[in-house]
Amino acid sequence: MSEASQRLDKWLWCARFFKSRSLAARFCDEGKLRVSGQVTHKAHYAVRPGDVLTFPLGPHIRVIKIVALAERRGPAPEAQALYDDLACPVSLDSAAPNPEIGRRDSGTGRPTKADRRAIDRLRGNRSADE
Repeated sequence: MSEASQRLDKWLWCARFFKSRSLAARFCDEGKLRVSGQVTHKAHYAVRPGDVLTFPLGPHIRVIKIVALAERRGPAPEAQALYDDLACPVSLDSAAPNPEIGRRDSGTGRPTKADRRAIDRLRGNRSADE
């Protein structure tokens, strides 16, 4: 029994994760993509419905379950029907400092020396006199 399959790079292109198939193939060759937990370095890897893809895309890590194979590269709603997003995009820079820490409302005046030291501690800055 031969189950239907499709090349990985072609599926990624049809699902609109990459602008061109050559970009998708290059991404696959770099080994940044996992298919059902296994790292693959081949753009010609055969994917099937039910496979789970994990890969970084921009500042996010995507976890995608293949629902259907693509017949063509169609419009975005058609492409989104090819997969289920198993996790909301997780940011790679989630440990980045929060710019809201130490922010003061305008018109509250200048911070005191104690306020400035507290703000520095919140931001993780170390002053020279500590």
